[in-house]
Amino acid sequence: MSEAKWYVVHTYSGYENKVKANIEKTIENRHLEDQILEVRVPLEDVVEMKNGTAKQVQRKMFPSYVLINMVMNDDTWYVVRNTRGVTGFVGPGSKPVPLTEEEMRPLGIKEETVQVDFAEGDTVVVTGGAWKDTTGVVSAINMQKQVVTINVEMFGRETPVVISFAEIKKM
Repeated sequence: MSEAKWYVVHTYSGYENKVKANIEKTIENRHLEDQILEVRVPLEDVVEMKNGTAKQVQRKMFPSYVLINMVMNDDTWYVVRNTRGVTGFVGPGSKPVPLTEEEMRPLGIKEETVQVDFAEGDTVVVTGGAWKDTTGVVSAINMQKQVVTINVEMFGRETPVVISFAEIKKM
């Protein structure tokens, strides 16, 4: 499978948050969580002067644009391109072009590398959340989303549970 990259999608003016919500709903419905990782409307904090008072507000950095971190293939292209409010991907013709590292830097989006002290097959203890103090065996690790799938025993059978890296520790 190819690597996820950031793409820019053009939307109708004022539809950025609606497009973000619609794409996230479609990701959930079609189970594309491993292919479309993040949808973002970049915001910046600015100070506006109104009636002589300074007010801190958030403003869209790029009106009419939404950033999407995704693995580009026919399915993901179709889902994003046919979302209500989307006019198309940014790029020549119908071929989307991913953002480069230089283009990503000013947006404050950094590719983070996380070191973990556990691997598949290791036994871990959940330290927080609904599964606190539960012991399980790691069956899968998703570095991009920073979650692990562990198998816990529930009602006498093995059940997979997805938990954040921050909520587990190795036994």
